[in-house]
Amino acid sequence: MKIRTQSRSALYRAAFTLVEVMIAVMIVGLLTMIAVPNVKKFMETGKYNAILANLKAIELAKTTWQNENRKPDTAEPTQDELAPYFQGSKFPNSVMGETYNIGNCTDSARPTATTPSKIRNIEAGGLITLADQ
Repeated sequence: MKIRTQSRSALYRAAFTLVEVMIAVMIVGLLTMIAVPNVKKFMETGKYNAILANLKAIELAKTTWQNENRKPDTAEPTQDELAPYFQGSKFPNSVMGETYNIGNCTDSARPTATTPSKIRNIEAGGLITLADQ
């Protein structure tokens, strides 16, 4: 019975060399360094857009509340008064711990959100407004 043996060159070619492994590790490391900031940026953009969506919904609920209840422009609804105008009769949850400032019913008093931490170019304690979009 004859046992076949592989030649040395075929055996070496079947495995990765140390240099090939090191290059692969370096490429994976570089891709990870590039991807992490992008993921953080996308998450921040998602949070920011969710806050803007909440502000738009609050503004619409405030206008509807004013019209249905025949309130003057100086009236300022509470979160509890606006809750029935949202899905599940619940005022929107905060996205990142922001505080929503409803304001009165005048056109110039659009709702805002006070941020607990920096988001985009808005420092902690700053306001996100619908004009920011």
